[in-house]
Amino acid sequence: MNTPPEALISNDAVVFGLLMAILALIFYTSGLQTKFWKKFYSFVPTVLLCYFIPALFNTFNIISGEQSSLYSMASRYLLPASLVFFTIGIDIKRLVKLGPKATIMFFAGTLGVVLGGPLAFFLVGSAFPDILFFEKEETWRGLSTIAGSWIGGGANQAAMLEVFAPSKTLFAQMIAVDVLIGNIWLGLLLYGAQNKAKIDKWLKADSSAIDELETTLEKINNEEKVTNTGVPHWMILLGVGFGMTALSHLGADYLAPWIETNYPELAQYSLTSKFFWIVIIATTLGMFLSFTKARKLENIGASNIGSLFLYVLVATIGMSMDLKALFDNPKFFLVGIIWIFIHITIMLLVARIIRAPFFYVAVGSQANIGGAASAPIVAAAFSKFLAPVGVLLAVLGYAVGTYGGYLTGLILQWISGILA
Repeated sequence: MNTPPEALISNDAVVFGLLMAILALIFYTSGLQTKFWKKFYSFVPTVLLCYFIPALFNTFNIISGEQSSLYSMASRYLLPASLVFFTIGIDIKRLVKLGPKATIMFFAGTLGVVLGGPLAFFLVGSAFPDILFFEKEETWRGLSTIAGSWIGGGANQAAMLEVFAPSKTLFAQMIAVDVLIGNIWLGLLLYGAQNKAKIDKWLKADSSAIDELETTLEKINNEEKVTNTGVPHWMILLGVGFGMTALSHLGADYLAPWIETNYPELAQYSLTSKFFWIVIIATTLGMFLSFTKARKLENIGASNIGSLFLYVLVATIGMSMDLKALFDNPKFFLVGIIWIFIHITIMLLVARIIRAPFFYVAVGSQANIGGAASAPIVAAAFSKFLAPVGVLLAVLGYAVGTYGGYLTGLILQWISGILA
């Protein structure tokens, strides 16, 4: 086997500085109000650049994800902490106040992803059996990462990347499907927001509850804001995040070897994987803390720190991708199109049955497919005061995404076994 050539930059301290400079440049330009940059970022999502610019550096052997230990650091330390930060802010009481239709539509979207992926994979795999494998690798492993992303977000996607271990080349193809299909659907939802009255009429929905909700959230939007934060607040945040990360590692160090020794047959469900238990325990601890006073850490920026960690992780994933093989298999996009169509169909059927307004359809769907980055944008397209609904449901997605993505991965594995 040929040894890959040494990358131009092999010092991880230099590579990390380069990645941080890339992220800084992306977020700096995305915040500029000039005509060019506003138009550019209306078509190109920031998260896409966070993946693909480091991937370009890897593709041209300027840096090497294979030779670097940065991804291992980010996935083991930053990812579990970000899962804690994202789930710690779940406000169950406020979710209940949104009414049952909001929650029902969110979980209808989750169901659409869990069922849609395996069904799409079955349909396309039956017609094109070659899609079951990508360069002798099982395709379902890569599709599981889309499930993590489309139920929760980037942190859940990264968790599925570790749990089901697709190659970075396969994962790069899935990122393309995820981003392209997801953003086309986002555009359609934003267009639908401008025609909500017609869609609500078709759904036979009563939107008066949305008007009341808008008034309530206008008041909530001005409550519990902390304007002065500093080192003590951030040190507490980091202490909680990495403290829970430590407990997750500690639990995984005992659980995974014990299951491997006593129940080795459970390896097929990833239950002997230490990383599986790390992400499950971290997510569960974050949810537990959301029922305590620790939930108030969200008011001093818990999810913002989680996002920061996540983007660092995204850049380290990107630096492991080889873009030369990105669009080798267009059938993956066919799976994605059928997948999102099933998700949409289930959501519209449920909305029609319970007469839910299109607002709940749009936000519930985007809280799954787009996560915390875009769900508030869709909500704000209806009213700027409704943006917190997108945040609340998206945070719920972070909690559900780890479990739902894992379940979908197992179903995809089962489908692959049937078709093989």
